[in-house]
Amino acid sequence: MTFVSRRAKLDLSSSDYKILTRISRSRVESAIRILRANIVLRYHAGQTVSAIARQMGIDRPRVDLAVSKALSLGALASLDDLARSGKPAVIAAEAKAWLVSLACAKPVELGYSYELWTMSLLAKHARNHCRAAGHPSLATLVKSTVSKILSANEIKPHKIRYYLERRDPKFDEKMAQVLYVYKEVSIWRENGLPDYLAAVVSYDEKPGIQAIGNTAPDLAPAPGKHPCVSRDHEYVRHGTVSLLGGIDLLTGEVLGLVRERHRSAEFIEFLSLCDSRYKEQAKIRIILDNHSAHASKEVMEYLKLKPNRFEFVFTPKHGSWLNLVEGFFAKMTNTMLRGIRVSSKEELMHRIELYLAEVNAAPVVFRWKYKLEDIQIA
Repeated sequence: MTFVSRRAKLDLSSSDYKILTRISRSRVESAIRILRANIVLRYHAGQTVSAIARQMGIDRPRVDLAVSKALSLGALASLDDLARSGKPAVIAAEAKAWLVSLACAKPVELGYSYELWTMSLLAKHARNHCRAAGHPSLATLVKSTVSKILSANEIKPHKIRYYLERRDPKFDEKMAQVLYVYKEVSIWRENGLPDYLAAVVSYDEKPGIQAIGNTAPDLAPAPGKHPCVSRDHEYVRHGTVSLLGGIDLLTGEVLGLVRERHRSAEFIEFLSLCDSRYKEQAKIRIILDNHSAHASKEVMEYLKLKPNRFEFVFTPKHGSWLNLVEGFFAKMTNTMLRGIRVSSKEELMHRIELYLAEVNAAPVVFRWKYKLEDIQIA
């Protein structure tokens, strides 16, 4: 059945008709655009405003407005809301600038206990001090308005983004030394170690590994009941242990000691382990950080007993990420240590030692790639 409209006829180009049809059937467009597209298509087909309202179950004025917009602005333009003038700005630009300057200062500097602003605290402070500062337009400021003003200026005083300050004046020089060793290792993997070297080891400690025990038994996954391991949320702490670990950069073998502490005595014990593991009369090169235990009086006395046996290559301060053993520790944390539960520190130490044995049964060589092509071997 064809309806005769008393209004002007709405002509659609083939492209507009395709676009309107697609929008009217869309599942991702907004509901209001889909509704308006259907109205425009029905009116284009010859239906009256009253018939469209009745068939679509909406009020006539709504259809009338959509049709009027289509006739005056065009079919596609009628799908969107018209721009509104809105209320005039009640917060002056100078007041907004003052608010931003407050946000750039720490609240502790203004007498608060807070280290970082919250939107509520910043709004409250602005309301209490705006008149004295000559900005009375902020007297009724609320936190949502604070958020909008700060967002417009790309300021987020309630968040922290961490960065690393290079406090080591010789950072680049020390980094180059470490990367030079990695470059040499990549060559020695092909041709073998030179006679004067016994091994190149990347070393660090992983302290504070928690020995956590269950207060109730874990429940294994059960089809139809619970798909994953079920565990009581309560637990008991048995203490912590430290792993003193090194990886042989040529073979991937892991050398590790699990101890309750990681002092100079334990580091010397690790050096003794290396000394007994590798061939005599050759140097063991070790990449390590600047921990005080690595250069203590006790360590220096031990090294005097082993002249020309060890060569230390120190990573720069705050440059532990340059040490390849960190990759091994990360892998261990995300696999073997993830969700681990033990009945004692002794059990945890045994489990870690077992893990090291499993790794060494099929060792994986860790390789450094970042900026390695920039290093030139003389």
